Amino acid sequence: MVTKDENPIEERKSLSFVEQIVEKDLAEGKNGGRLQTRFPPEPNGYLHIGHAKAIAMDFGVAENYGGICNLRFDDTNPQKEDTEYIESIEHDIKWLGFKWANVYYASDYFQELWDFAVWLIKQGRAYVDEQSAEVIAQQKGTTTSPGQNSPYRDRPVEENLRLFEFMNSGECQPGTLVLRAKIDMAHPNMLFRDPLIYRVLNIPHVKTGSKWNAYPMYDFTHGQCDYLEGVTHSLCTLEFVEHRPLYDLFVTWMKEWKGETDNIEDNRPRQTEFNKLNLSYTLMSKRNLLALVNEHLVSGWDDPRMPTICGFRRRGYSPESILKFIKKIGYTTYDALNEIQLLESAVRDDLNGRAIRVSAVLDPVRVVITNYPEGQIEQLTAINNPENEADGTHTVEFGREIWIERDDFQTVAEKKFMRLAPGKEVRLKNAYIIKCDEEHPFDQDADGRITTIYCTYDSETRSGMPGANRKIKGKTLHWVSCAHAVKAEVRLYERLWKVENPRDDMAAIREEQQCDAVTAMKQIINPDSLHVLSECYVEPFAATMKPGQYLQFQRIGYFMADLDSTPEHIVFNKTVGLKSF
Repeated sequence: MVTKDENPIEERKSLSFVEQIVEKDLAEGKNGGRLQTRFPPEPNGYLHIGHAKAIAMDFGVAENYGGICNLRFDDTNPQKEDTEYIESIEHDIKWLGFKWANVYYASDYFQELWDFAVWLIKQGRAYVDEQSAEVIAQQKGTTTSPGQNSPYRDRPVEENLRLFEFMNSGECQPGTLVLRAKIDMAHPNMLFRDPLIYRVLNIPHVKTGSKWNAYPMYDFTHGQCDYLEGVTHSLCTLEFVEHRPLYDLFVTWMKEWKGETDNIEDNRPRQTEFNKLNLSYTLMSKRNLLALVNEHLVSGWDDPRMPTICGFRRRGYSPESILKFIKKIGYTTYDALNEIQLLESAVRDDLNGRAIRVSAVLDPVRVVITNYPEGQIEQLTAINNPENEADGTHTVEFGREIWIERDDFQTVAEKKFMRLAPGKEVRLKNAYIIKCDEEHPFDQDADGRITTIYCTYDSETRSGMPGANRKIKGKTLHWVSCAHAVKAEVRLYERLWKVENPRDDMAAIREEQQCDAVTAMKQIINPDSLHVLSECYVEPFAATMKPGQYLQFQRIGYFMADLDSTPEHIVFNKTVGLKSF
């Protein structure tokens, strides 16, 4: 998905091959110059970032070229579908910033699909087969040898019609009868070898209730729904390349059924395929994601370690960062594994311009400023976002005792250590220069752990004073006031998988060990993907932030308040660090 700019030459260079196809079709007046796309998810799980790439193309092309995009739920498999998923899909699309023209369901077309199937039977183009799925698969042959005709292929029309009605009666047992299209059992495209177009499930449907017991297959539903809905461009991923001829054939047959055979090539939905979004250290199959949830290997679909859109949202990703990443990697006709660092970089770049800067100390150690007046509190000014002046400022409290990060102090400074150590100076963000005592620099407990650090401050060096420009060798440290800081829980996330390509590694493990997916998953999942820090402190302003507000913990990374956070128990999720390592 691209955003059009004012330079036609640069704009042309930035177009994806899909958009170039759309422009050409519009210029040639195909489909009467209309542009209509659709996003057709199956409501059997939550959307992941791979779906975001399809969403960006489906909705983006329609938006950029004055067309419309519909949301159509592919609800042909009632045993796996749920209204929870429908609601989550709608929420995710809106969060990404897109709007659909209409909401449709494949089930809206069940009656027309049924009537079309009856017509195919009457035309001698479909028949009821009562062989088992295993036998049918064996009869299909191989890519180098033709298949064998079913013994039921030439059943009389009347018998096929009667059996087809029986398939939907509720009395037919699943797996005993299927309806197949009669095409060519020797066709080089295996999908043309009399594909299944209806099967028996005997499962009530969330929208149609118990009206249907026989349901259409995906290949028999997708193209026809596109046609009936008025879709001009069916944009999908590369695994559907070999499905395209069957898609076109079924649409042609449906147009014939409808008596619309004039200008058939200029007035039909056209399928174009682009590459999926594959990410290193990421698994995106909904089936596998569901297994992670069901096996409690994650906390749910919106676990911040999950590649789901709701998981990224909870972790603190912005929709703009996801779309910028998608635009950066582009659309091609070949699959590739994208480095997850590219996504993290896009998130980091985007949040730099929108995140409010706050102070938080994740591993605190107390600092006492011995020459600072006891009981005195100063109200200092902190800039919310140096990248955006309109974000304003907020107040931070400064007093005699502060928390700093434990790793910002060393009892004996290493050669290149530029932070706090006995006799060394550092600058406190928005506050003063402090110097660690040399005679009595710190206290420690019986285990040798530092409990308190002792410093003095230079009262002429507060931010904004002339003395603030005094040069020192030490770095600028973040801090929070001990008297005002709010305790918080901080959740640090690492990659969920130990291996770069978990999909391929899972497949290899399953083949070698002859085990199921969950057993394979458990061997490559990262046991250290979540670290919970319960003794953190944040400044009071940070404690007021809600989920959906982007934060930068200064010198640490980008964070967001978690959905679990309450005023009594504040929780933050780490989104991404400040730097790529």
